[in-house]
Amino acid sequence: MNFYFFRCSKCLGIRQNEKSKKLQKDIFQFNDFMDRHYLVGTQLTVAAHCTINATIRFMDKIKIFAPATVANVSCAFDILGFALESVGDEMIFSKLDEKVITISVPLGSNLPSNPEKNVAGVVAKAMLDTAKADFGLHIHIDKRIMPGSGIGSSAASSAGTAYAVNKLLGNVFSDTELIKFAMLGEALASGIPHADNVAPAIMGGFALVRSYHPLELIKIPVPDELYCTVIHPQIEVKTENSRKILKKNILLKDAVTQWGNIAGLIAGLYSKDYDLIGRSLDDKIVEPVRSILIPLFFELKQAFLSAGALGGGISGSGPSVFALSKGKHTAENVADVMDSVYAKTGIDYDIHLSKINEQGVKIII
Repeated sequence: MNFYFFRCSKCLGIRQNEKSKKLQKDIFQFNDFMDRHYLVGTQLTVAAHCTINATIRFMDKIKIFAPATVANVSCAFDILGFALESVGDEMIFSKLDEKVITISVPLGSNLPSNPEKNVAGVVAKAMLDTAKADFGLHIHIDKRIMPGSGIGSSAASSAGTAYAVNKLLGNVFSDTELIKFAMLGEALASGIPHADNVAPAIMGGFALVRSYHPLELIKIPVPDELYCTVIHPQIEVKTENSRKILKKNILLKDAVTQWGNIAGLIAGLYSKDYDLIGRSLDDKIVEPVRSILIPLFFELKQAFLSAGALGGGISGSGPSVFALSKGKHTAENVADVMDSVYAKTGIDYDIHLSKINEQGVKIII
């Protein structure tokens, strides 16, 4: 958070009376206004009697949580994703006097510390260069989302970096600009600058990419009782490789069905029609191809549908598989049947149960 300091010529020194309470309320509203609209040191009239002089001191260090994300959401390849609450990376960003970027990662991690080969370094450099920043950065990454997991590992680092560097710069970029910067990290990781992970990671909730050229993003409302269960088999499926096996041409009838499902899913989310959401979670194009990369995929899917899930499919490029449910109890039942299916495979796995994260990246203490 940035710190705002105030002085009022008429209210200064007044204590424990209605005028000082009014000033405190004005200051609170001014702080909120500054945070939302990216204003920098100025004067703002907040009451008939009072003009507040604001001086800003920007932070030198920030720690953030960057959420895991589910992209594609069955039928909406490369254009829809949502953020999770229960799993994500933690990152610490510290300003340096020297205009360099350094990165540290936990011992034993396979993450590159070379900023030119790490998505966080690529995003940070682009932002600092664009803003003509007079400082450098040290970035520490506590990577809790395994690369190649299908739940937005590279997106978490990219989006977390975009959000944090913007805070250190004083909120000079809009959310859309932050997502464009974060897409540079996705391009490094997968070869494609897709936005369906980084957009929900930054915006929170469900994020729809209506257009890439120009980039246009729409935040979709989240029904109150919607839960997600994700199983992450501990095998790696690289996004770049999983894209190579996709068909270059599709049947028109499959495309028509897919378009209908995408429209139905968005309509279901807006209208809180859980049955419509479930009927729309049907992928005719990508899932039939990528499912071969995930052990017991169809057995897993049949199990969670039988347990009451609305629907689900491959998360991102896999190997993670997600299921959406109405209510926490059903989501817990889905977790149990996922566990039963994968317990016999001999493959290590994690299961995450989460509400939809409507905030996205956030500052933590």
